[in-house]
Amino acid sequence: MPTQTVNGVNLYYEVTGTGPSLLFLHGLGSSLRDWELQGAEFARDYQVITFDLRGHGHSGKPRGPYTMEMLATDAAELLRSLGIARAHVVGLSLGGGVAFQLAVAYPELVRSLVVVNSTPDAEIRTLQQRLMVATRFALIRFLGFRRFGRMLAKNLLPEPELAEVRATFLERYAENDKTGYLAAMRAFLGWTVLTRIGDITCPTLILAADHDYFPTAQKEAYVALIPGAKLVVVPDSRHALPVERPQEFNAALRLFLDAQPR
Repeated sequence: MPTQTVNGVNLYYEVTGTGPSLLFLHGLGSSLRDWELQGAEFARDYQVITFDLRGHGHSGKPRGPYTMEMLATDAAELLRSLGIARAHVVGLSLGGGVAFQLAVAYPELVRSLVVVNSTPDAEIRTLQQRLMVATRFALIRFLGFRRFGRMLAKNLLPEPELAEVRATFLERYAENDKTGYLAAMRAFLGWTVLTRIGDITCPTLILAADHDYFPTAQKEAYVALIPGAKLVVVPDSRHALPVERPQEFNAALRLFLDAQPR
């Protein structure tokens, strides 16, 4: 397995294809495997880089605390270790937060930014938010990943024709390491770069599912803060957009990327 030690952690990564560099950042409890449908599509025209975030997959799982700054630095140092000066960056959910952090902390590395079903502001402000977070921690601790994964799968991928995708999701989700997962979850919750996204100058696309956890109105509000940013909403879709609706997702991503100077 190709691995690289950066920022004090051993990261498992894969590189396929040739052309402009394209980095994919996965979500919480996921791994680089969940970009399979994108890797196969975009490696024809791009050098596709995927890796398991710390605490996930085959990467190192040191004890926390983790921070979003730490996760973004992992990505930045991995790119540099691979000799990549700039990359198009695509992030989903937690990976979208890492992408935002990367864009504000390491703007020289980010050629363009695509954030999928995420937010630049995960601060916990209300009692309802606190209760939701506490409930999620409790469910993971007491149910375990397989039982909690069944609940997630039904919400993320409810359509009957997605039965095989649900089964794959559940098997992969059940493999999670509790220490790494909870450390990454804590890094995201309470983090914000909302006051800094106005400094993002690279071309930016926000890709959204209309039934996402993060409301479309929230995305419209932060898109307005990023100079030149565009919002594309995929109808009748949910949080796991790249695996639920890969054709629509890939088409929207390709349209954006192909419009960028090579």
